[in-house]
Amino acid sequence: MNYKISHSTKIVNCEINLPSSKSISNRLLIIQALTKDKFTIHNISKSDDTQVLQHALNSKQSIIDIENAGTSLRFLLAYLSTKEDQNFVLSGSDRIKDRPIKELVNTLKILGANITSLNNDNRLPLKIKGKQIKGGKIEISGNISSQFITSILLIAPTLENGIQLKIKGDLVSKSYIEMTLKLMNIFGIKSTWKNKTIRISKQKYRVVNYHVESDWSAASFWFEIAALSEKCNIILYGLEKNSIQGDKKCVEIFKSLGINTKFQNDKIILRKTQEFLPSTTYNLINNPDLYQPLKCTLVANNIEARFLGIQTLKNKETNRILAVKNELKKINSTKIINTYNDHRMAMSFAPLVLKYGELQINNIQVVSKSYPNFWDDIQKAGFTISPLTD
Repeated sequence: MNYKISHSTKIVNCEINLPSSKSISNRLLIIQALTKDKFTIHNISKSDDTQVLQHALNSKQSIIDIENAGTSLRFLLAYLSTKEDQNFVLSGSDRIKDRPIKELVNTLKILGANITSLNNDNRLPLKIKGKQIKGGKIEISGNISSQFITSILLIAPTLENGIQLKIKGDLVSKSYIEMTLKLMNIFGIKSTWKNKTIRISKQKYRVVNYHVESDWSAASFWFEIAALSEKCNIILYGLEKNSIQGDKKCVEIFKSLGINTKFQNDKIILRKTQEFLPSTTYNLINNPDLYQPLKCTLVANNIEARFLGIQTLKNKETNRILAVKNELKKINSTKIINTYNDHRMAMSFAPLVLKYGELQINNIQVVSKSYPNFWDDIQKAGFTISPLTD
């Protein structure tokens, strides 16, 4: 599905109910599956990723297709390894088969998991024979994916010996690991994190009904819209000032790009200011998902900047660094944007119509992976979306 996107006034006034955080929702689903007494998750994400995980956890089938959901792959790999006397096969899309998984598999094996690659290539499909896992001491690289670490932390309290996890090398997306540990603490799990070692002993998750806050990562595209508009009054609901999400960093980053954020009860209000002091270097090692909306904002304003800590973006739905570079390079000529089956490509390029005029964006339905109502929401902000006919 290819569409023309435009905006006639470049003035944006709207009120938006943001989607709930899929990162929080997915962690809660694993915690819920690990507790004997179930609890209620209020405002759970409606994203494709979360629905894939929900379906897998509720399925009675032994063969599980996780489609293109990287989080589901990593979380399920650890969780299913603990399901005693049950056998599973995890498979998925061609792209998900190319995403790194070898080190997580090997680390789980050290803990005692029984996982084999059906093609003997350390890629999907993977066969899992669930068993009681003893746990113990492990080391894992911190520069591939924080989800490797999170998947092990979530099952750690159920292991006979708990875990002592040492992080090797630089740690990327630290904020996501902090989110995991904070959520686990809410559900009664105590942990220590000293230097590069996280320790969690055998414990029981307690039952706590939980309301999922809105998604700060989704909010980042509205900060981009605000920054590219001529004037705005954007109200976003459901975001928490003391959020456990690391992507709240967008408040600080976009402040230097002329966006004032006012917190008011259960909402924030975005307005433009005269302050415009962009940085020459952005270190996103803890917030790599902010790269696309930030990069697009800077280029649209003819600002050059250096980015650090974005190496993991090469292993996402696409190579995001290369994809952004390719599409920005041609935006003044073809005005046709390919999305590379990546939800964040579609959402970060749509706001650019405020600077470049009408754009064609291909395969727009990819946004359902994290923000199913994105196109409905930006129409509330004055954007026009028209399907292309053959």
